[in-house]
Amino acid sequence: MINKETSVVSPQAPMLLKITDLQTRIAVRNGTVHALDGVNLEVAERETLGIVGESGSGKTMTGLSILKLLPQPGGYIAGGRIVLDGVDLVAIPEREMARQWRGRRLSMISQDPLTSLNPVYSIGDQVGGPFLYHGLVHSRADARQAAIDVLRRVRIPSPESRIDDYPHQFSGGMRQRVVAAMAIACQPRLLIADEPTSALDVTIQVQMIELLKQIQQDTGVGIIMITHDMGVAASMCDRIAVMYAGRIVESGKVRDIYHSPAHPYTQALLASIPRLGQSRDRLSSIGGQPPSLLNPPKGCRFAARCAHRMAKCETDYPPEFKIDAEHISACWLHEGAPHAS
Repeated sequence: MINKETSVVSPQAPMLLKITDLQTRIAVRNGTVHALDGVNLEVAERETLGIVGESGSGKTMTGLSILKLLPQPGGYIAGGRIVLDGVDLVAIPEREMARQWRGRRLSMISQDPLTSLNPVYSIGDQVGGPFLYHGLVHSRADARQAAIDVLRRVRIPSPESRIDDYPHQFSGGMRQRVVAAMAIACQPRLLIADEPTSALDVTIQVQMIELLKQIQQDTGVGIIMITHDMGVAASMCDRIAVMYAGRIVESGKVRDIYHSPAHPYTQALLASIPRLGQSRDRLSSIGGQPPSLLNPPKGCRFAARCAHRMAKCETDYPPEFKIDAEHISACWLHEGAPHAS
């Protein structure tokens, strides 16, 4: 499963993003959803961090929290820090966030390119828009040329002729490349890719992964890859963070996560993946349902579905234990190991 090339991230790579105790809430009619509850993440320059987990685990909400594009009304950051290049984004006013950060220093490739693109504007208008908005060019002619250049970078054939086409005139794979072009137009420091391959067939998925790798190699951008596909995470990422019910339950290098999963949830996720050459009467599954985030349990949120649960799991949420230098697991099975700092 793991075929990722040797990481280009050096041990001394500068830290690009550091998230500490991030807590995101969404006020709804029935109460408050604890969408993220104490998330800690780090991304270095030229590094790709994969965030994996079930639907509703908080993967996309983490990306939206970094961008400060939470659902409205009701979404807000209740606590924690999101430090990008030494600046805490949580403290930045919305106007400054929109003008100087969002789209300029950090951007996002959305999951569904058909709904991300405006059907009534040409591709040229949409790709060239960020250059004008952030003042990187001073005329529409310059924005048009810049749009052609960035479309060529994402390998859109004949961008000079296709720039005046509309989204419905592109295939799904080409639309996803257009969304990628918009995301990298202003050469951001951090790129959040939210399920960028989920709507594509396998051949186009490979092309998209290779494109993201090439963009990273050319620009040095840090990437957060949000995906439910463990195979995509293995081929694309340097490290993986496993999310469950709004928390990170395990994180580490790709090989550590795949070959030596420490948390029962990670083990169950990997066991549920069908493998070529293995004959099974039925596929493994994780019984039960994730807890309601309107009223999350006091203890481990995976306890109700865990085959290894103990009495302590029901009452106390485990701290992050260090399995080794870069491998962390939030599970009482590792009590006695040093705590992560």
